[in-house]
Amino acid sequence: VQLQAYGGGLVQAGGSLRLSCAASGRTFSSYVMGWFRQAPGKEREFVAAIWSGGNTYYKASVKGRFTISRDNAKNTVDLQMNSLKPEDTAVYYCAARIPGRNEYESWGQGTLVTVSS
Repeated sequence: VQLQAYGGGLVQAGGSLRLSCAASGRTFSSYVMGWFRQAPGKEREFVAAIWSGGNTYYKASVKGRFTISRDNAKNTVDLQMNSLKPEDTAVYYCAARIPGRNEYESWGQGTLVTVSS
């Protein structure tokens, strides 16, 4: 599956932003979809994941502020980010993996989110 993420930008602390990821491939609905991020000078970290049936899992620091969702008919996965903080500044990536496997095998190109204080 090929992925393309978009929707990043500059937002003030406390604001909201919605990221989207468009996927190609007829098997999109079977993949576990995830969002990751990499802040300057830091390693890439997990943010959120959603399974084909809609179950979700979040990094503790974003739970309650971020919401991951997917539309299997449109082959898209979104990340709604509310109450943004400067520490949320990072390049955000969407990724896909086959259920049961630990590694994400497909990655989008990344979209930059900058939260100003």
